[in-house]
Amino acid sequence: MASFTSWSFKLLFMTLATFAIISKPSLAVAVPVFQSSPWAAAHATFYGDESASQTMGGACGYGDLFSNGYGTDTAALSTTLFNDGFACGTCYRIKCVDSPWCYSGVPSTTVTATNICPPNWAQDSNNGGWCNPPRAHFDMSKPAFMKIATWKAGIVPVMYRRVPCERPGGVRFSFQGNGYWLLVYVMNVGGGGDIANMWVKGSKTGWISMSHNWGASFQAFATLGGQSLSFKLTSYSTKETIIAWNVAPENWNVGSTYKTDVNFH
Repeated sequence: MASFTSWSFKLLFMTLATFAIISKPSLAVAVPVFQSSPWAAAHATFYGDESASQTMGGACGYGDLFSNGYGTDTAALSTTLFNDGFACGTCYRIKCVDSPWCYSGVPSTTVTATNICPPNWAQDSNNGGWCNPPRAHFDMSKPAFMKIATWKAGIVPVMYRRVPCERPGGVRFSFQGNGYWLLVYVMNVGGGGDIANMWVKGSKTGWISMSHNWGASFQAFATLGGQSLSFKLTSYSTKETIIAWNVAPENWNVGSTYKTDVNFH
């Protein structure tokens, strides 16, 4: 009888312990998600013509905006918004307000920051020096500007807000440099669209911190030839960190662009 009772208690304890393990709630890890900002006032102009050919390249280093997925919905930011290049890749919803030149029935359009609109100290900030600090200003491509106002306006008051960048696929890395200096342009960034910090890891190294060069580029002074490369990135806006493993093969080359399947939220 004692043996049966002892076995009964053991069976009951095992059952309760199993139930406790199964029923224990899983610990979900919160992933930072970029949220739209409040609306703020600014002004908008445009540069170039309807082809947007003059917007190609730009201070962010995205090169051909068509082949790299940005198209004509782009803008150059005033110094105040450009943030020394850390705003490259950020997305803004812009709507024309309080002007007879605004198109009716067009609530807003979304653009990506791909260039800087430098100050023009030779002109007054309210008469030609539209991008002079501390003004918040968008110098849009002409096709983007023409979605919210007639081009004859020249300049219109707008309301703008940061919005999440919706990008198809993952982050892309375009390589420049040489055997001792790797310069990487980071493109197609989702979420906040921006990068604060970046690291590279060769198949024979640990993580190497990369410094911000300019625009959307980061650099590492290291010998990484003959190694497959992985990258770790932290978002400037949300502080989310993602890792793209084995982005480039051992025989990677400068002048090439490598795609991934990871992106920010």
